[in-house]
Amino acid sequence: MELADANILVTGGAGLIGSHLSAKLAENGASVRVVDDLSKGTQARVPNDAEFIHADLTDPQGVAEVLTEEIDIVFHLAAFTDTNYDNDRKLFEENTAMTYNILERMENVGVSNIAFTSSSTVYGEAPRPTSEDFAPMEPISIYGSSKLADEALLSTYAHSYDFTVWVFRFANIVGPHQRGTVIPDFIQKLADDPSELTILGNGRQEKSYLHVTECVDAIQHVIETTADDLNTYNLGTRTTTSVTEIADIVSDELELDPTYSFTGGDRGWTGDVPKMRLSIEKLSALGWEPTLSSHEAVRRATQELASEMI
Repeated sequence: MELADANILVTGGAGLIGSHLSAKLAENGASVRVVDDLSKGTQARVPNDAEFIHADLTDPQGVAEVLTEEIDIVFHLAAFTDTNYDNDRKLFEENTAMTYNILERMENVGVSNIAFTSSSTVYGEAPRPTSEDFAPMEPISIYGSSKLADEALLSTYAHSYDFTVWVFRFANIVGPHQRGTVIPDFIQKLADDPSELTILGNGRQEKSYLHVTECVDAIQHVIETTADDLNTYNLGTRTTTSVTEIADIVSDELELDPTYSFTGGDRGWTGDVPKMRLSIEKLSALGWEPTLSSHEAVRRATQELASEMI
């Protein structure tokens, strides 16, 4: 699908990925409408050349306000993303309600193209590298369960309602303005106490990290080069970084030498997948490869976040 002259709705467009995606789409000539409830994102991130609407997508009326018949494609990034949130029912119900409301409204107004940001958490604790056709998918977190339920809804609309659907299963995405994840957490802890850093788990949790600019580039590349009813792609890197290695990178960038202490156990919280690396062979076959390794993405994000936070 050609995106340059499209009318595009980006849900969650004030967040990390959504704001970068909205800016890139607008820069390339698309007409971009951003909707966000600002529960985690900030309106300042929304590009000036995009229309912004504040709305709650768990309410069908909020969806009707922003999703109109002139939209060519919806990028659905809005989600309750706290993987260790303590209200499981709210997380699951809000994520699935938003997705169902959007799909229902799309069908009502004749919009049939949607790109959805899923997650590596749908796979659960799977063999590595994990390919898109791995089965059975057995998520171990409510967040992963909600994303898998969303994927099931999208599959139904692709196969039974003539929708074209792109599903992106992300590795860990990092970059500027991010908060509430491991890199900004370490930066803040070291700003408060440069001598010691507490690390959740045993520090050997090992995952793949992709910089947000490369994530956005990969999304556009896949949409513009594929056109099946249902197009599912992993987005990540071929390499991984452990939590202790992230601590080392952050400490190095801040020119500190803290003592590490560990909370213990093989994972940071209930539902945390301790080791993850996605196969990107399917993505590579489309002619796209990340230019930054996982370590390099972490270091670049650390530099960007440190300049914001300290």
